Amino acid sequence: MGLRQFLIDTWGWLNFKPVFADPSTSNPNRRAFPSAYATWVPDDDVRRLAAYTTLAAYDGNQAGELAEVRDGPEARERREYGDPASFIEAITSDVLGDEQRIVVAGAEDEDDSPDAEEARAVQDDLLTWAEDEQLPMRLLQAERKAVGLGDAVYRLSWEPDKRRPVVRVMDPGFYFPVLGDDDGEFPVRVHFAWELPADPRRGLKDRLRRITYELGPIRPATTSSADRYGRPQRTWAGSEDEPQLVQGDAADEAGTIWRQYAWNDEPSSVTCYLTDATWLLEDLERTSDVDNLPMDKATYAQRSDGEVLNGLDLVIDFVPVIHLPNTVPAAGEHWGTASLAKVLQILDELAASDTDAARASATTGIPILSVSGLQDGRASLQVEPGTVFKLADGGRMDVVNTAPQLAQLLATVDTLRDRAAVNLRLPAVALGTHDPAQMPSGYALKISLGPLDKLVAAMRLARRHKYQLLLRFVQRLFIAGQHPDWVGRAVHPASLVFGAYTPTDRMGVLEEVDTAFAARLISLETALRMLAEGGWPIEDIPAEIERIQARAFDQAAALADATGDADAVREYLGLEPADPDNPPVPILTGPSAQRPEPPVPPAAETGANDAGQQQ
Repeated sequence: MGLRQFLIDTWGWLNFKPVFADPSTSNPNRRAFPSAYATWVPDDDVRRLAAYTTLAAYDGNQAGELAEVRDGPEARERREYGDPASFIEAITSDVLGDEQRIVVAGAEDEDDSPDAEEARAVQDDLLTWAEDEQLPMRLLQAERKAVGLGDAVYRLSWEPDKRRPVVRVMDPGFYFPVLGDDDGEFPVRVHFAWELPADPRRGLKDRLRRITYELGPIRPATTSSADRYGRPQRTWAGSEDEPQLVQGDAADEAGTIWRQYAWNDEPSSVTCYLTDATWLLEDLERTSDVDNLPMDKATYAQRSDGEVLNGLDLVIDFVPVIHLPNTVPAAGEHWGTASLAKVLQILDELAASDTDAARASATTGIPILSVSGLQDGRASLQVEPGTVFKLADGGRMDVVNTAPQLAQLLATVDTLRDRAAVNLRLPAVALGTHDPAQMPSGYALKISLGPLDKLVAAMRLARRHKYQLLLRFVQRLFIAGQHPDWVGRAVHPASLVFGAYTPTDRMGVLEEVDTAFAARLISLETALRMLAEGGWPIEDIPAEIERIQARAFDQAAALADATGDADAVREYLGLEPADPDNPPVPILTGPSAQRPEPPVPPAAETGANDAGQQQ
């Protein structure tokens, strides 16, 4: 007798559900997850797509509908009151914090060097781009998918009409990277694929759309055209004997084409190609998967500027796709883990307890009565308000009290919810179910938030490099799109900084910063950054520094005493240079430079002497 297959992989935490891992095959149920078994879906992605569907069902209070496929109609009677969604939203808000700021390295420096000026200009332009692209909303969309499903995906593209990069949040179920042994987290070929339903009114059949980004050797220039049937396509620019190169490219003796990108020091022979094609499902063979589709049966899309998206050279040497895992992937893995992964069994028990409590509440609100000795001899009766029972001698009425059982079920529900919160590392204070006033001290409150601090730190670690990469790609697309403001600029290191996620003691932060700054242990920039992170409403640190210095007359006087340079003092106060036609005000320096006493008028001296003589 053979043993049941014991499968351990990234989604092994779902093996406890028979609908996800059939006891005989360890594969997801085909009736429950039909989209995961589409002919074009690779076998390696079946469990991943089924896991996304299962997690989305929990998030949408539809786990009972999913279980109905195997357990029958009784599974629909389970009560689901939104606990999974509540946990997901709480973790998402904690990861994002109360604000998100774009910080460019060097933009907060006080000097007026060209590098600092350019860094400040880059930061201002990135902030403007984030406002135009509604980046906070995109962050919320992506982070909720990452927390709920384990993965999220950003797709960047240059839009000629908008003259800026556009960021889109993609469902991870549409994301199919071609992962090789050495590709790691940066695959050189990425697909986004999903099915389009039939539209009989428009005469459209079931279709498959696939968007592909691929890094490859630079080829000669191509141009948009149409075939003999009028379908859009791309053809070589120039002739076959003398192919035309993209402006700025150069070919060596071996025929390799090289291109100098503005963000690289050395020329590169690699570029990224974009293809956006659609197929009829009836034209796909059983042996075709998302990475091996018949290109001769594809219909290609066109960009807003008329360019046909069939191997379009994007003039960039990177794939503009950011995969955002919810957790730091295990060694050799590409995918993240959903936050609810380890507590799904508790959520099932919670739903079962809620269902039992709902049934028990019916018997508590409308109790069961046992009546004997009725004069009319009825075997059963309907009890309504105001009903009068006429009992014979020896008759009696008993009430079945189910209130204790209901109280025990509700206590079980609270216990399971607390157990899930503990395993998720979400303290009751963070969920808003505990009164902070009952904490003995602020230090006790801080200790209780310790598990949440570690959770958020680990999740932000998984995101830090990804958002740095996203901002780097945005700058490169601005440069590649030849935006007038970005011509001649370099790509600057930029980070997305998340704000505080727990209530902070502003006065405690102020006292700490004031002590450190007065002792000259931190700079003004660091002090203001600490205040901003502690909840103080400081939006622009460099601008705040300028406003502070414009009124810091004591520090300006100290600067004058130290340097004797009037121009440096005016620059410190943010004033314009002095008019050369007006003589500068003398600055007295040194300890002996005291203001002289005003001379006593002679008349006053005479009066004083006369008064002394009279006395």
